[in-house]
Amino acid sequence: MLTWGEFRAARPDLAEAGRALFYQFGVGLGFLATVRPDGGPRVHPMCPIITDAGLHAFIVPGPKRNDLLRDGRYAMHGFPPAQNEDAIYLAGRAERRADPELWRSITKLFFEERYAETVPPQHADEMLFEFLIESCLLTRTTGHGDWYPQHTIWHVP
Repeated sequence: MLTWGEFRAARPDLAEAGRALFYQFGVGLGFLATVRPDGGPRVHPMCPIITDAGLHAFIVPGPKRNDLLRDGRYAMHGFPPAQNEDAIYLAGRAERRADPELWRSITKLFFEERYAETVPPQHADEMLFEFLIESCLLTRTTGHGDWYPQHTIWHVP
């Protein structure tokens, strides 16, 4: 598994395209799939945060967070663009990060991206996770209905 920085060093083309797709609306937006206790999939919208420190997200209390604490496997998919069917998909393992300095720096960036002047009190209940990357799929299209999408598949060597 690679950190975002290691992934970016190994495949800068995929990392740049992925960041652009996750941040196409100005803030990180995606869907997070986790593994339920019965082994089935669970999918939720989420807000990834990509920095030099890694690929992170604050996860609120609930089933998604419980899934990650119990079984860290994840898949993450970017929101679809309006103009085409381009897509980014990452998969790997999520790990909780409890370092207070990392928490503060990611919190600062998260709320700056949203032009928020105050941090809501419930943010203290959220856990910070880092998403380590094992595989990536990037799909590029010429628009909706493209019969010949171009897929780039990458796995950790």
